[in-house]
Amino acid sequence: MTDTAASDADSAIGRLAAHSIALITDLQTPEGAYPASPTFSAYVGYSWLRDGAFIADAASAAGRIDSASRFFAWCADVIARRADKIRWIVAETQAGRTPAAEHMLPARFTFAGEDGTDEWWDFQLDGYGTWLWALVQHLDRHGLDGDAYREAVALTIEYLLASWERPCYDWWEEHAQHVHVSTLACIVAGFDAVARVRLVDEGLTERVRAESIAIRRLIGGRGISDGHLIKWLGSTAVDGSLAAAIAPLGVTDARSDVGRRTIDVLESHLTVDGGTHRYLGDTFYGGGQWPLLTCFLGLAHLAAGDRDRAEELLDWAAGTANAALDLPEQVAGHLIAPGMRQEWIDRWGTVATPLLWSHAMFLRLGLALGRIDEADLTDGVDR
Repeated sequence: MTDTAASDADSAIGRLAAHSIALITDLQTPEGAYPASPTFSAYVGYSWLRDGAFIADAASAAGRIDSASRFFAWCADVIARRADKIRWIVAETQAGRTPAAEHMLPARFTFAGEDGTDEWWDFQLDGYGTWLWALVQHLDRHGLDGDAYREAVALTIEYLLASWERPCYDWWEEHAQHVHVSTLACIVAGFDAVARVRLVDEGLTERVRAESIAIRRLIGGRGISDGHLIKWLGSTAVDGSLAAAIAPLGVTDARSDVGRRTIDVLESHLTVDGGTHRYLGDTFYGGGQWPLLTCFLGLAHLAAGDRDRAEELLDWAAGTANAALDLPEQVAGHLIAPGMRQEWIDRWGTVATPLLWSHAMFLRLGLALGRIDEADLTDGVDR
């Protein structure tokens, strides 16, 4: 790449970064929630703990301290308002009367913190671990006190301790009959983060440490096939979400044999022309390539020491922005099931654009690479 071309690319990255952080902060609701997408029919009016936690982590890394803190306060309120339900779930589980999936906590909430009224694939555990991990990242990054979150953190921990072994829906609201490795990674990352900073009392901290060891042993046994992480326990397939277990969650060491092998398989099985699919067999909107997963894979490559590949993946993700600089959920340049794309368009409309999670992961990878700097993000920084 010539110096002029490199300068133009950096300028484009900077413009997209400025738009991304403005979009995230401007669309944040008065309650503190991050909408998944402001216009996509199936997502309008909802915030996911998982998506939102990664969005908040990006906002925090970009210096939007107040924005991230407001989201975590929203999470804490959502959890605290369900204290009685969590205690009931824990008590029933301990008594051998495991509650049915429809009685577990949901994956997404209205901006006011209420449960949704429409049907959804709601029993997902990953978001509850992810918000704990992202909260501790935020507190550490900016030297903040976590006392205000202690009740909600303890309730979340109790919920996960009682439930982590259960099958549930994955990141994609699919395959509820399985225990998913990316879900386990989110949970153990949250456990490890909370235990490290002692956000709960000593007794609960010791339980968290013990269960963290148990989850890691499970991942290291039934969560690996042919030397790489797998989509769910007992599978042989991979999923794009597994890159997150390597980075930014750090559950699997990027430079370990398993980390390197997982990266290699995600590249060979799921990544085409620089863009990463969710999994083989995906039919959602034809099974396109996801910018956010491409950025997760870029973070994994960077953690493994391959900066050049991480740069290429960032550039691919940035190239999916439309004329308004909005990043989509997925693109149709390479479809796994092209015959299914129109069916989803007829059902829910065109692909979610913008998707705030896509913008968040672009920011996280760009910041980690140093391709995005403070000059790109100076307007309206709320320190």
